[in-house]
Amino acid sequence: MTAGESHGPQLTGIIEGIPSGLQLDIEAINAQLKKRQGGYGRGNRQKIEHDQVTIVGGVRHGITLGSPIALVVQNRDHAHWNEIMNPTSPQTPENTLRKVQRPRPGHADLVGGMKYRHHDLRNVLERSSARETAIRVAVGAICKQLLAQVGIQLVGYVEQIGSISTDNKPELDVAKIESAISHNDLRIIDQEKVVPIHDLIDKTRKDGDTLGGIIRVIATNVPAGLGSYISWDTKLDGKLAAAVMGVNAMKGVEIGDGFKAAASYGSQVMDEIDWRKDTGFFRNTDHLGGFEGGMTNGMPIIVKAAMKPIPTLYKPLQSVDVTTKEVKKANVERSDTTAIVPASIVVESVVAIELAKALVDKFDSDNVQRLQEQVADYRDELKEF
Repeated sequence: MTAGESHGPQLTGIIEGIPSGLQLDIEAINAQLKKRQGGYGRGNRQKIEHDQVTIVGGVRHGITLGSPIALVVQNRDHAHWNEIMNPTSPQTPENTLRKVQRPRPGHADLVGGMKYRHHDLRNVLERSSARETAIRVAVGAICKQLLAQVGIQLVGYVEQIGSISTDNKPELDVAKIESAISHNDLRIIDQEKVVPIHDLIDKTRKDGDTLGGIIRVIATNVPAGLGSYISWDTKLDGKLAAAVMGVNAMKGVEIGDGFKAAASYGSQVMDEIDWRKDTGFFRNTDHLGGFEGGMTNGMPIIVKAAMKPIPTLYKPLQSVDVTTKEVKKANVERSDTTAIVPASIVVESVVAIELAKALVDKFDSDNVQRLQEQVADYRDELKEF
């Protein structure tokens, strides 16, 4: 669970189910938060915020206790919004100066106001803002550390920005992907596409417009059998799709070949089964993205997300004032030209969260060492099947 508004005092997160005995690397969490703030095309707010996590519950001397973990990320920009966003001070004409009444097309502003009877749409946009994803990244960083304890690695990166694709030869090795994307500020594999994409972002910013793109997440060494086929709501690929769609601005999710598979023959899409004495069963290809019947099949998990352009435009579109009903230009809030780079960190984080949930659901998760022992035994059992 998370709480907090974009310009409020802080973002708060609470995680239940992390086993005891996990040695947390706080710097690794902060490194993920820093990555989320980076990337070409970001706006000026990232010059104000320097996100750092504070752990205020569930951890002692850097080791998880098995109890709920409480996290805080301070909003440094709140200093400029203290009166406007103060949680307890009474409402006055002075602290409603930043009232929002002209909803932005494509944002939650108008529908949120209608649903919750907010005529100051700031009450909507402060929570629907992608700023909330900072705390989800902190939660995801802890889940990544838990997954690493049983050998599961994952990475999210950018496959396309606007109309420019950057990944013609998809890689399934997490370490190689991490190495490639570390050499540029776009988290893309193809270094030759950096300059053209920078030019595209610069032109888009000058035009007062925004860009979306496609994100790809790879998770490797995931054991077969996470998730279930017995009921629709136990299917792990369904849970992953829901988590990814819950990230701001995501409008599509693919597992494996996804929509491409719809235009293919079955013989081109199904992953043929093979067996070796040292590894047991495996697939010769991974068109289905590591899933069969809602369960992991032991192959790398491949999840893609399509992100729409950010709805806040510096050359705003037509809107209607919710009070006067006059046709006017939409409100303009400080924003990015594209947030595809930080979004790749966010999508990576929510995939990590869902994989960690599936892991602790399947195995005894009271203690991390016991979890490791059970996962190791389970992997041996799969080899002998």
